[in-house]
Amino acid sequence: MGRRNESSEKKRRGALIGEFLKENPIKDGSDINDLVKELIAQVLENSLEGELDDELGYTKYDYKNKDTDNSRNGYSKKTVRSSYGDMEIEVPRDRKNEFEPQLIQKNQNTLSQDIESKIISMYAKGMSTGDIEDHVKDLYGIEMSDSTISRITDKVLPLVKEWQSRPLEEIYAVVFLDAIHYHDRRIQQANEKSD
Repeated sequence: MGRRNESSEKKRRGALIGEFLKENPIKDGSDINDLVKELIAQVLENSLEGELDDELGYTKYDYKNKDTDNSRNGYSKKTVRSSYGDMEIEVPRDRKNEFEPQLIQKNQNTLSQDIESKIISMYAKGMSTGDIEDHVKDLYGIEMSDSTISRITDKVLPLVKEWQSRPLEEIYAVVFLDAIHYHDRRIQQANEKSD
């Protein structure tokens, strides 16, 4: 029995992957990790190219549709950290230095910087790793394992332990204030009569 009804696009991708794996056999898990890193780097570079095309208003080598005096100006290399390890990507530049990439912003060196800070915030508010996993999937469409979330939240644990083990003062001044305020029509009427 064949595979479920696959689209021709999915079959084509499967054939390409099969051909690639024949030429580049995978020996162990690190080969798979390297392959995923290369794939992510390629997707990032293509996405950044698309962002620059949109910024300039024309695609590469399409000078007929160029309505700006700004143009491409090569690439700069950038090392980006991800959960798969460090990867080097080429970020396209423009002559006037007006291009502000959104996918990987200037001075951003981690792919999951924003997501990591949100995960840490959710963890600090008492959410379990399973709840955080579901939340990140709903918000960002990214599937993260419990171990990845635990690795991210482990960054907070030293700070929490340091705060918990800090020396305490012998005496802390505490002031309790308590008040009840309610509206009484009789008092309001008496105040109006005296005015």
